[in-house]
Formats: sequence, structure tokens, C-alpha cells
Amino acid sequence: MNEILKKAGLTGVQTEIYNYLLANGEFKASDLALKIKRPRGVVYKGLEELIGLKLVEKRDDENMVSRFKAEHPSKLENLFSNQEKNIKSSRQQFIENLPALTSLYNLTNNKPGVRFFEGEEGVWEVLKNTLSSKTEILTIADVEAVEKYLKEVNKKYVAKRNKLGIKKRLLALDSEYARGHFKNVPDTTDVKLIKLKITPFSTSIHIYDNKIAYITMTKDNLFSTLIEDPNIYSMHKALFDSIWSAN
Repeated sequence: MNEILKKAGLTGVQTEIYNYLLANGEFKASDLALKIKRPRGVVYKGLEELIGLKLVEKRDDENMVSRFKAEHPSKLENLFSNQEKNIKSSRQQFIENLPALTSLYNLTNNKPGVRFFEGEEGVWEVLKNTLSSKTEILTIADVEAVEKYLKEVNKKYVAKRNKLGIKKRLLALDSEYARGHFKNVPDTTDVKLIKLKITPFSTSIHIYDNKIAYITMTKDNLFSTLIEDPNIYSMHKALFDSIWSAN
């Protein structure tokens, strides 16, 4: 019986109290403490916890000291049900955090750490990550896609970045829209428009602190990929600097 109670999640003291009341009936707390040879304060605490778990009933008769008795053992089923719910919830939390754990593992084993984020919330998580950058942020962006799908998120991000004084160099495709969009830029941002014969790519790339963040923005997809790797970072930075210098 002790093993079953412990598997239900009861502590050693709770198990002793419930077992004794189940086998011997109703008791005052002081008498129960003597029977199981535990300090009275420990027994009172255990009883209150068992009442909270609905495994012990407290009886307060007029002009009498409170007495306690065990509830029916079928009540234990609720504890197992709660454990199943907690396990399911914990498993879900584990699944959600597995990419971050995998990233840490990969970094310590000299493998690129890769994390994926979905939706506008995920994009914001990635953008927030750039705000911890110790280096300037290098960005290549499809400005029209940003304005179309992430206007408010980007507005909030730019305000926070400017407040923190984080520098950014930004490359964007030269277009009539882009020229109008970048007429006025804050002191923290340096922009160059590049003439490339490619269609709008609906993506932005952020290069910073040994990390590369890709944000894809289309009608059907809004997701981000964050890669942590010094070699991949160095390659992207070199390519960015080359394009920057050529324009």
C-alpha cells in the first residue's frame, strides 16, 4: 500500500498518516502524532495537505477537539489523473523547448544550433534576440514584404532598437517603393539600395553575434529560422560586406 501511495505522489509523512487513519479510523491530531511517532507540527502539516488533496476529512464537532479520518481510497484515482495531466503538460513543454535544448547541445559539440519559430509571435522572438546583439546588425531585407506582413511588429522592433542604440547596416532591393520608404532613417541605421535582377524574395536576413536569422514572409507562411554558428556567421558577414562595399 505504501508504494501505491508514493506512486500517487504522497510524501512519506502523508503516506504514514493516510495509512494509519485508513486502518484505524478517526483520531485527534495529537493522538495521531503519538501513534505514528512524529512531531505534532509535522502531523498537522501533513493532515492539512491531505485535506487539500481530499484524502482526509476534518470533523469539527461543537465543544470538541478536531478529529480526522481517511476518505475513501477511490479518491486516490484523482491523484493519478492529475499526474497524467501534469505529465502531458510537462511533455508538451519539453517538446516546445527541445529546439532550444538541441541548439545548446549542438553548440557545445561544434555543430550549428538551429531553432525554428512560427507565426508573428515567433518572428518577434527572433527580432527580440537581435536586441541583445553586442555587434552591429547586418540586414538584407525585402522591404515591401516587411511592410505588408510585419508592419506593426517591425515598427515596435525599430523603436526598441533605436532606444537601445544598436547600430544596423541594411541592404534592400532598389525600387521606387524602397526609395520612398528610406527617405528618413534614424541615426542608428545606415541603408544602401542594391540593383539586383532578382524578384522580391519575401525574406529578411539578420547577421549578428555569430548568429543568422532568416524571416520568411508570404501570404501563406510566416516563420523564422535562427542559426548559431561562427563559421556560417563569418561567411554571411563576408558576403554582406562584399555587397556593401560594391555599392
